[in-house]
Amino acid sequence: MLRCESLTQTYLSGGRELRVLKDITFDVEEGAFLAIAGPSGSGKSTLLGLLAGLDRPRGGRVVLDGQDLGTLSEDQRARLRADKVGFVFQSFHLIPTLTARENIQVPLELRGEEARAPADELLGRVGLGDRGHHYPAQLSGGEQQRVALARAFIHRPRILFADEPTGNLDAATGNKIIDLMWDLNRERGTTLVLVTHDHELAARAGRIIRLLDGAVVSDGQ
Repeated sequence: MLRCESLTQTYLSGGRELRVLKDITFDVEEGAFLAIAGPSGSGKSTLLGLLAGLDRPRGGRVVLDGQDLGTLSEDQRARLRADKVGFVFQSFHLIPTLTARENIQVPLELRGEEARAPADELLGRVGLGDRGHHYPAQLSGGEQQRVALARAFIHRPRILFADEPTGNLDAATGNKIIDLMWDLNRERGTTLVLVTHDHELAARAGRIIRLLDGAVVSDGQ
């Protein structure tokens, strides 16, 4: 489902070249649940952005569902993400002027597809069947993240990228969110790639890749 080969990323910082990622290579099988773990500053979020085609690497390549992202234009990468990729972020990124149901409907509405029934089905699936008319400010952090999770799954993506999805939640609520992600991963066959600095959370995945200073230091079950 996903392959990165000799992936390298550098940025200019204070007139110097800062090497953030160093020669990273791995594959992710379809339907797998992978955690990318490591301390803050290890390059996890940078790697996730490259895997999802949100940024271009300085060296190496990423192949997502058979498409070499380096050969695609910005518009082509955006279309690929709209068709095949879901995102869940630490800060939820809900649209504050839309209700929970309307937030969930957005990915399908942008494609001109019927969205009300799928949104209602997912609201129920994440335990918010009676909260669809509420705005984000009227929801708790855990409820907002459940809305974000439903939005990420509504268009049945082939792969879901989650960047510290429990970082703003308490431990009990965070575990519930991961349970939901795991259940939807199994039910829908969606490949799941999770970035976290939480070792207990990473242990929920079937495979853990650990980063340190921009390099892979371990990769195993």
